[in-house]
Amino acid sequence: MDLLCNAYSTTSDEDEEVGKHALPPLKRAKPEFPHTSSRTLPVVGVNQSKFIPTEAPIAGRYISKRERVLMASASQPSHVGPSTYSACSPVQGSISDSYIRKDILLSLKNRTKDYSNSVHTSERISTTLTGHTKAVNAIQWSKTHSHLLASAGMDSSIYIWNVWNTEQKKSRVFNVHTAAVKDIQWSNHGLSLLSCGYDCSSRLIDVEKGLETRVFKENQAVGVIKFHPNNSNLFLSGGSSGLIRLWDIRTGNEANRYSRGLGPILDLEFMNNTREFISSSDESKSNISENSIIVWDVSRQVPLSNQIYVEAYTCPCIRHHPSDPYFVAQSNGNYIAIFSSKPPFRLDKYKRYENHGVSGFPIKCNFSPDGKKLATGSSDGCIYFYNTKTCHLIKKTKVYEQTCVDVAFHPVVSNIIASCSWNGEISVFE
Repeated sequence: MDLLCNAYSTTSDEDEEVGKHALPPLKRAKPEFPHTSSRTLPVVGVNQSKFIPTEAPIAGRYISKRERVLMASASQPSHVGPSTYSACSPVQGSISDSYIRKDILLSLKNRTKDYSNSVHTSERISTTLTGHTKAVNAIQWSKTHSHLLASAGMDSSIYIWNVWNTEQKKSRVFNVHTAAVKDIQWSNHGLSLLSCGYDCSSRLIDVEKGLETRVFKENQAVGVIKFHPNNSNLFLSGGSSGLIRLWDIRTGNEANRYSRGLGPILDLEFMNNTREFISSSDESKSNISENSIIVWDVSRQVPLSNQIYVEAYTCPCIRHHPSDPYFVAQSNGNYIAIFSSKPPFRLDKYKRYENHGVSGFPIKCNFSPDGKKLATGSSDGCIYFYNTKTCHLIKKTKVYEQTCVDVAFHPVVSNIIASCSWNGEISVFE
């Protein structure tokens, strides 16, 4: 529990002394030209992030020698190399695949490697990615640019990693949230990334330009987001007040709302037919465990079934099988339960995945793209691989000293998997 308390504790950043070296205010005469405008010139350099305010020359105003020198230096072109950016910029390196390893590049571009032919699971750590200073809550590979991996952390930051880049693996660092970032989702089209966090907002980011393009404010801490599988203009969000919202990115407005007096929403997942979705919530305070997992109708905004899971455990993760009609729920009872995705969505009482530990951590699991394997993190710092048909443990791999929080199969190359830990580490296995 000390690990959980330390990670969720907030720390206030020290304020920078912005005005310490500010120029004294300049005395100026009343402008003779009413359309005179002021502008801000950025001084871009390796260790510079200040902005020197300058004004258009006004007839009759005295300009001191010091001011003339500063204006002249600000107007000179910067000689910064192509890989150097201003300190306030989220751009740290290239998101291009031009500088990645040749063997990986061939595998990514070929896209003919069949997951079904994969027998071996990853064991060797090929890449370690460091940057987060607190627990990493979520990781996800980009489906359209599969050399890019996104991560979200309790340190309020979002990292975009060019995993196999031989020069700079850290491509983007976004600090658009003012509190811990709980979840991230790549759009199915292009380089757009959606994030949410404890600052009561979801934010859409253009990764290529390094810009935040839209903010979706709520009256609750947002813990989970999920893009609609067939329409990247729509996404679900769920938060600490138990409200689930469907947002339209084009308008920035709420399209639907799903409310049933639930506890904090832990996870959301669309069914394969996309007409329904599943919610998992924390009902430990209300002792109404029958509402912990609910299947909803997307358009009618009504629950289709509750009493799906009546055991007194919360389920921090819900995942639907890529092709078969069932979904799984990671349970704090230290197992993964199996449910039919056909009404009445019954729990399979004879099969489940067990051997790993959850122990109150928000541990996630994921299916391989071919649906033959299920991987999950564990409180003992291991990754567990299960056969989805038999539920037998294939093997476990020790990765971290602390809890392994999330695992993500690569969408193209079958023998690559990424994982993250409660102490901020990210690893990629081949």
